[in-house]
Amino acid sequence: NITLSFAVEMSYLYGNNVLKSGMSRITESVPQYAGVVVYSMNDIPLGFGVAAQSTEACKDLEAGGNVVLHQADIGEYLRVEDEMF
Repeated sequence: NITLSFAVEMSYLYGNNVLKSGMSRITESVPQYAGVVVYSMNDIPLGFGVAAQSTEACKDLEAGGNVVLHQADIGEYLRVEDEMF
């Protein structure tokens, strides 16, 4: 599980990847390329993605490095609603 800071939630909901600077918490022992659920600070699930780095690698990662690669989020339906029907 990954928890985002408040400032990055909207960016994630518009389909962007999560950078280390936007990450608030991460579950221990997440391996690289594992599936992760992305949560808000209020513990609301926002979507899911793939861990671009392991938990251990995140500790040494620069602030602009990718932590989660976006796959889907709760805002996606609204963005593609017109294309669906």
